[in-house]
Amino acid sequence: MATSAFAAQCGNDASGFAGWKQAFAAEAAANGVGQRGLQALANASYSTSTISADRNQRGVRYALDDFIRIRLGSLDSFAGQARRVKAQNASFYASLEQIYGVPSGILLAIHGMETGFGRNLGNTPVVDSITTIAYDCRRSAFFTPHAIAALKLVDQGGLAPGQRGAAHGEMGHTQFLPGNALTYGVDADRNGQVDLYSVSDALASTANFLRQKGWQPGQPYQEGTQNFRVLNEWNAATVYQKAIALSAVRIDG
Repeated sequence: MATSAFAAQCGNDASGFAGWKQAFAAEAAANGVGQRGLQALANASYSTSTISADRNQRGVRYALDDFIRIRLGSLDSFAGQARRVKAQNASFYASLEQIYGVPSGILLAIHGMETGFGRNLGNTPVVDSITTIAYDCRRSAFFTPHAIAALKLVDQGGLAPGQRGAAHGEMGHTQFLPGNALTYGVDADRNGQVDLYSVSDALASTANFLRQKGWQPGQPYQEGTQNFRVLNEWNAATVYQKAIALSAVRIDG
């Protein structure tokens, strides 16, 4: 992102959000955001639900067995769901593994763990959440590039201004942050735009992300391997990484 002379002042409550948006609009324009993105920024509302979620994060502190029970039910039941999803379009998953070298079990495990295979894509407007968390002083530096990226996605047609996602701006079937969507997004259905709310684009983008982060095709992915370490790029919680790897074995087994 280009260095900007426009200082959008962060804040810790809603009172400064309108002023921040005006300053941030200049910063966004300087970084290539066009009229559609700037209009989405102008219409953005301060998301109290995002701030509440951010202030109440507890992290992933469960033991592995508890995490699996709470998030998945059981490895076998979760893998059974994933295999049924895979069977609906087996050739698509095979094509992703051929192109990117990432097994379908890994992609399905991520899809299932992130959104229940698309059943829960989030309830917070992405532009509202990502601009709110970029404005908020706690992690403004981390989220500001993602806010710029979200506005660029609006420009490109890959994100509707009112499209909903998770509390911190995560988007689509596998919950990409906007900056990652912009960088690693793939137009798998070849309709002219990357749409993370399309299953094909989302899973191809996830495979591309993992490959670009160092996934080694044809190599194992259990704990202690290079591919397991790549899962840290997706989610930093070791218990999450272990659940993905253990689920994937059962899905592809």
